[in-house]
Amino acid sequence: MVCERTSPTIKNDRLKNMKFTVDSSVLTDSVNWVSRSLSTRPIMTALLGIVIDASKDVTLSASDLETSAKSSFNADIKETGRVLVPGRLLSEISKNLPNKPVSFNLDGTRVLVTAGSAKFTLPTLPINEYPNLPNLPETSGTVPSEIFATAVNQVAIAAGKDDSLPTLTGIHVDINKESITLAATDRYRLAVREINWTPNDPEITTSALLRARTLAEAARTIANTKTVTVAIAPTTTNERLVGFASEAKTMTSRQLDGTFPPYRHLLPSESIATAVIEVAKLLDSVRRVALVTDKTVPLRLKFKNNSLQLEAGTGDDAQATEELEIIYEGEAIDIAFNPTFLTDGLNAIGTTYVNIAFTGSNKPAMLSGKNKVDGEIDSTYRYLLMPMRYAS
Repeated sequence: MVCERTSPTIKNDRLKNMKFTVDSSVLTDSVNWVSRSLSTRPIMTALLGIVIDASKDVTLSASDLETSAKSSFNADIKETGRVLVPGRLLSEISKNLPNKPVSFNLDGTRVLVTAGSAKFTLPTLPINEYPNLPNLPETSGTVPSEIFATAVNQVAIAAGKDDSLPTLTGIHVDINKESITLAATDRYRLAVREINWTPNDPEITTSALLRARTLAEAARTIANTKTVTVAIAPTTTNERLVGFASEAKTMTSRQLDGTFPPYRHLLPSESIATAVIEVAKLLDSVRRVALVTDKTVPLRLKFKNNSLQLEAGTGDDAQATEELEIIYEGEAIDIAFNPTFLTDGLNAIGTTYVNIAFTGSNKPAMLSGKNKVDGEIDSTYRYLLMPMRYAS
């Protein structure tokens, strides 16, 4: 990214004046949004800051050169100006301000922040060193914010945390006309969610690989808005940007390098046994039985004759067992899962019942949702979980 330096004359003029007042809750919401894009390991000091640009409205900006965020809000602007202040400090201050109007007043090279009797003085950073942020690509379509946020959260749980395998830390976004499929995997589980959206081009087909952390944080913030605009740069450009916008907030993110592994062939179309269990009851049992052992030690589950027996612990270690009545069809299955991964999937289902489909005791099981015991399986969300080996 090319950094455009502003001339010293413009820099000094912009630092001369800036005065505005804004409601504390509006400020906090805006700062929270942009602070997620602050760099933790900046290659330049300027990336530690949040840009405050007061003109017709006040716009806050932050970037780590991979992800950039902006948020605008109405304010009582007395004097226009543009300044760069330490981002983490502004974030902490905004979270702890009293519920009173907040005044910003640029005085030389320091910004005075006042809310009631609380007063802070912030140093400024060299704004002439701040890079130009990328513009939001042309809008590709829109999707209801709540649906989008839920879908992102459902798949983000399966994304890898190991940065040495960057492609597995991402969420793969596959757009095929009026359908968006989100997928993530850490090799031990796979989460896939399909949603509908309203594309500008009804024949659009494209894909992108985005950081799961970035997408999940954005989803949490926009969940309370009405719609989110999705913007994907054409594959013919070098930017490889994906942008999201909702009301007065925007975010752009560069795609991850690499190719997301093919996953559709892993989703089984047939099963040798199925279990239907109330999610809340199964979650309670898993948590209780897993208390006696480490969260990464296998939790053994035995399915047969409309019953499920859960076991944890072996030998001289602490042990626990519990039995549940379930609805079960097919041959007996004796399988073990990572209890944390199993809990993650059950929490993400979002329905009253879970349908677990088995293809074997040593093969992955697929979790899907059901709203009623005898209802249809909701195949829009699928969570594939690898079994673990356990001590006999």
